[in-house]
Amino acid sequence: MKWKKFKIKTVTDAEDIIISTLYDIGLEGAQIEDKIPLTALEKEQMFVDILPESQEDDGIAYLSFFVEEKEDGSLEVLGESTDEAAVLENVERELEELRRFCEIGEGSVTVEETEDLDWINNWKQYFHQFYIDDILVIPSWEDVRTEDEERIVLHIDPGTAFGTGMHETTQLCIRQLRKYVTSETKLLDVGTGSGILAILSLMFGAEHVVGTDLDPCAEEAVAQNCQANGIRPERFEMMIGNIITDKSVQDKVGYGCYDIVVANILADVLVPLTPVILSQLKAGGIYITSGIIDDKEETVVEAVKVAGLKVLEVTYQGEWVSVTAQKQFA
Repeated sequence: MKWKKFKIKTVTDAEDIIISTLYDIGLEGAQIEDKIPLTALEKEQMFVDILPESQEDDGIAYLSFFVEEKEDGSLEVLGESTDEAAVLENVERELEELRRFCEIGEGSVTVEETEDLDWINNWKQYFHQFYIDDILVIPSWEDVRTEDEERIVLHIDPGTAFGTGMHETTQLCIRQLRKYVTSETKLLDVGTGSGILAILSLMFGAEHVVGTDLDPCAEEAVAQNCQANGIRPERFEMMIGNIITDKSVQDKVGYGCYDIVVANILADVLVPLTPVILSQLKAGGIYITSGIIDDKEETVVEAVKVAGLKVLEVTYQGEWVSVTAQKQFA
């Protein structure tokens, strides 16, 4: 099997926004190469006694995206046949657009061919079961130990395009959800991904959840993870589309019907999302956000206040922030 590898030279601060942007044009499963020191948790998750020697962080990052090459030399992106030149043109256009509002460094793109790349499955060797407070997060290829049987157990296979729950932003959202979810909660999860937040909300007792995501792959990931956790299909409704700009998605999601809206997305997306979400929330409803790097905290807090929401709490983990707010009663 042959693959085209599109490799971007950028800066570490731009990793998340570039990955998110290129997901939207069909490039998924980014491979990240940088010299950012490992956190204590990441070191623990590597399960080795001698860690690789790290170099001093120079702020440079390389992001590689892989697209399968068919026998006729064409590439398939978002279910459509295309070619290397078209993909390269799309990537370069998106990078130039990003330059208008953030620093992406050199932003050069190189293309090369590689064969028999098992990147779809190789990531599994690095993902092992771990804990979020009293919750055990475990992939399908591992077994629950006897001593963990009394815990809340989340079976999750994130796939290449979605997170595992290990990231600080996901954990911040989970802790806030535990505070506010009740047996009557109807919840909207914007940017659902693998469904971690929505599925845990159902485990915490929520009555029903709706998820939205831009990536069509989320639908299958959510279905598989619901099945793995014994979640009945009628309790989790998944929709694909852009709730910020697509009125038909907003209509389908519904207005004034959610007790909680949770959005673990980048701050630059939370700003335009917040005034839209106001229409989906019930009066008194709770809005839980994360994906916010610490220097973007005030930007999101201000957007929440401008939308007319009352900030209830701002919580922190590492360099990441979660803002929890409430829609006021008329």
